[in-house]
Amino acid sequence: MTAKSTIDIYTDGACKGNPGPGGWGAYLISGAHEKEIFGGEAETTNNRMELTAVIEALRMLKNPSKIRLFIDSQYVKNGINLWISNWKKTGWKTSNKKPVKNVDLWMMLDELVPRHEIEWIWVKGHAGNLGNERADDLANRGVPIRIAD
Repeated sequence: MTAKSTIDIYTDGACKGNPGPGGWGAYLISGAHEKEIFGGEAETTNNRMELTAVIEALRMLKNPSKIRLFIDSQYVKNGINLWISNWKKTGWKTSNKKPVKNVDLWMMLDELVPRHEIEWIWVKGHAGNLGNERADDLANRGVPIRIAD
């Protein structure tokens, strides 16, 4: 039996206005292999783009993997590590009994996570972390350009 190599994934979201046009990006590294992915939406929020970046990165993986996932979003970090188990127990309601925002994306992420062994690592955004800076560039590349009417 061979040990799985670790895949490093850096993700980020960007939004020009909140809500507004937004983009997501992910930078995946496995040994000598690198992959960059990005996309965007015309009308979205920063939190939706942060979640989408993680979801799309995990969707890229064909096999169950060992992952170090670097994120600069406290929303995603706290959601996946602290809040999601209670949200599921309460029918996707917050502690204030309100519907969880972005529940569609949280449900998608919740389906993808158990397939992998993920170490969630928070990094400070815009602080010189090269992988995070690359993901930020990709997210900004994904932001749709608005054409003035």
